[in-house]
Amino acid sequence: MIILIRKRVFLLSALFCCFLAGLAAVLFFGHTPTAPAFAVRNGVPVTVVVDAGHGGEDGGAISPDGVEESRLNLEIALRVNDLLRFAGQRTLLTRSEDVTIADPDLSTMRQRKVSDLKNRVALVNGTENAVLLSIHQNSLPSSVVTHGAQVFWNRQEGAEGLAETVQDALNEYINAGNEKHPKQIPATIYLMKNITSPGIIVECGFLSNPEETGRLQQPEYQRKLAAAIAAGYLRHVAEEEAP
Repeated sequence: MIILIRKRVFLLSALFCCFLAGLAAVLFFGHTPTAPAFAVRNGVPVTVVVDAGHGGEDGGAISPDGVEESRLNLEIALRVNDLLRFAGQRTLLTRSEDVTIADPDLSTMRQRKVSDLKNRVALVNGTENAVLLSIHQNSLPSSVVTHGAQVFWNRQEGAEGLAETVQDALNEYINAGNEKHPKQIPATIYLMKNITSPGIIVECGFLSNPEETGRLQQPEYQRKLAAAIAAGYLRHVAEEEAP
């Protein structure tokens, strides 16, 4: 029992040391500062709303061998949330289990999906001084070799700059040799269109790519993704606060 406890403490310590080392590297990686957007406003600090996309009966994208996006989203989102809280950020999860957050009395799948999205929008818009980090997985069955993590940003002030710093971190630690550029989210995406706060969607990988699907299920790779996302966010905050 003592050996198991010591091993667990060692693993947790190693994880946080790796995160801090990666964070230090990302924070000192050069980037042009942007106008402050994520600052205390009216005495209220920023709350990072960490959103695990889909959930429950809405599995999202599904790999050819049956891996559901919703579960991967949750596992990565929980890790991002833990790292941000460890770094002193105030956070709020849209869900902490593999469930839908739709109203419970709806009868059809379509109604529940619509309700789920509306409830996510209401949660973000009801959180004062919020910023949204939404975790998803991509899929492109027409090109099974396509892979990598990419960030999309909404039209609210500060979102583009945040997307750039998170993408920089992902390119450095996840996408080496396969660098991607952040893009503005299409106006058809309900969640990002209707929130009044800056928000980004991080598409962590492609479930249509069998090799990447395998990596996305590995706890070590999930920790690496979460550390890059959290470090990118923290670097953006640090740049905004710099004189």
